[in-house]
Amino acid sequence: MCPEGPAFIVNRMGQAEWARDLARDLLEQPLPRRWAHTQGVAGRAETLALILGPETDTLIAAAYLHDIGYAPNLVSTGFHPLDGARYLRDVVKAEDTLCRLVAHHSCAVNEALNRDLFDALTSEFDEERPELVEALTYCDMTTGPDGNPLDVTERLAEIHSRYGPEHLVSQSITASTPCILAAVRAVETALAEARQSGEGR
Repeated sequence: MCPEGPAFIVNRMGQAEWARDLARDLLEQPLPRRWAHTQGVAGRAETLALILGPETDTLIAAAYLHDIGYAPNLVSTGFHPLDGARYLRDVVKAEDTLCRLVAHHSCAVNEALNRDLFDALTSEFDEERPELVEALTYCDMTTGPDGNPLDVTERLAEIHSRYGPEHLVSQSITASTPCILAAVRAVETALAEARQSGEGR
């Protein structure tokens, strides 16, 4: 980290580029498959420029950062949205929008309930605007663990297969499925309408 601090770095190089470098430093060596997924999610975020416009850079940054809570040296509670968001807030001093998006990505509140961390998550991090939360959920839940695009139903099945039916993550994903599907549908609808509008000009 340069002596000028994170704010200087972000202003100089752009939020997405800064987030990419931070995520790479945290994930690439210890968790290469998680880093591959992260890159795929960020690539997916780039495709939403049509509906997000100038906010696309923020979404791409959040996509790079959404899973940093898995990094071994960041694990505290074992709940990666909360661990990642706390690191961004307390150590990196990232802007609030990024912290909130990481904390609440992919309907994390349901896993927080199952981990008895609901009060911690919701008291420390307010929810971000629905359009951005849904966009990040869409990017995460249509990208496989190796970074390849996946249909949301295939992605959900993959998670269940990877963790097994009795795992807390699988149970949380089951509870989150309506929320995840609604987010993906909302983004797909917005994309379709934006494309149709563009073609009609």
